Amino acid sequence: MEKIAIITGMSRGIGREIAKTLARQGIKVVGSYNKSEDKAKEMQEELKKENIEIDIFKADVSSKEEIRALVEFTLEKYGKIDILVNNAGISQEKLFTDISDEDWENMIKVNLSSVFYMIREVLPNMIQRKEGSIINISSVWGITGGSCEVHYSATKAGIIGMTKALAKEVRVI
Repeated sequence: MEKIAIITGMSRGIGREIAKTLARQGIKVVGSYNKSEDKAKEMQEELKKENIEIDIFKADVSSKEEIRALVEFTLEKYGKIDILVNNAGISQEKLFTDISDEDWENMIKVNLSSVFYMIREVLPNMIQRKEGSIINISSVWGITGGSCEVHYSATKAGIIGMTKALAKEVRVI
């Protein structure tokens, strides 16, 4: 049976490579992008030349409403979600004393809250079907911390903690 994957932040970098790899393995990919529509369409066209179709979907993952729309689109089109890859994220180098409230809140919304909200939207479908995989992309800075990246490091540590706790909560025995 065909597998369906949602990948956030799939237009560039790690997300782009994950999307291409999964699509080339025959997995139906619904990839989200926020600002890099040209890169998302470029990848979609690249795969189309290989006779591989992927869906691209504009979604700002800092918005619960746009996350919900991405998941609803996927469920309406495919009826299920087998794989969720939470990859979207931002970084910013600043001294701790220069991090503004806006910098902090934006980092938390994009890097950490988005993972929570994506999982919250996708997990009921996976639980109902008793199958699914959630992959949360973090960073070594979530373990060791990065100088001039306190807010980034905090979000990546939060992803690691959330992933470990959720795995204990929903694991199949």
